[in-house]
Amino acid sequence: MKRYKCIIFDCDGVLVDSEPISIQVLVDLSNEYGANIDFNYGMKHFKGSFFTACKRMISELAGKELPDLIEDEYRERSFEAFKKDMKPVEGVKDVLQNLDRPFCVASSGPEDKIALNLGLTGLLPFFENKIFSCYKIQKWKPDPAVFLWAAETMGFKPEDCVVIEDSLSGVRAAKAGGFDVFGYVAHDYNNELKGIATDTFDSMSKLLKMI
Repeated sequence: MKRYKCIIFDCDGVLVDSEPISIQVLVDLSNEYGANIDFNYGMKHFKGSFFTACKRMISELAGKELPDLIEDEYRERSFEAFKKDMKPVEGVKDVLQNLDRPFCVASSGPEDKIALNLGLTGLLPFFENKIFSCYKIQKWKPDPAVFLWAAETMGFKPEDCVVIEDSLSGVRAAKAGGFDVFGYVAHDYNNELKGIATDTFDSMSKLLKMI
């Protein structure tokens, strides 16, 4: 079994259980503009996407242009919801406490969102000065840029690293960058990751043995 020198975690859905919260906020906001969608639609189409892509989808569904301030409204609402309901992904704290090699987080979300959610779940001390946001470089998954930036900054080549992802766009980004990628499939309701990811797992209790 290959021993990886560096682990790169996605944040939403891998470290923090934020996806159901943020997607429900986005679905509610979408429906205020006439999109007429439900939570299941949101999980299928919004999960793992960056906000600009989601905004385009909502605009098409609603049949009209959306205001520029919609992202500010979404961030404000979602941050309030995070503060009420955010939890770490079950078992991930044990993984982080027992990792014996370098690791970091690379996410499509803004850095303040990543830091907020890691802070709310008690995980932020594990990632001090090791947070890589797509917003910083203005390139989003499935572009591999954020993973390449994270690996280079951490001092490793893509082949030395494994990416931990739960979304199809994230898995594709990692593969495009030359990384192995393990897909966390506990909430992969559409069974999208198996056969695309290097390997898959459904419980954080299995991850340490895999890496």
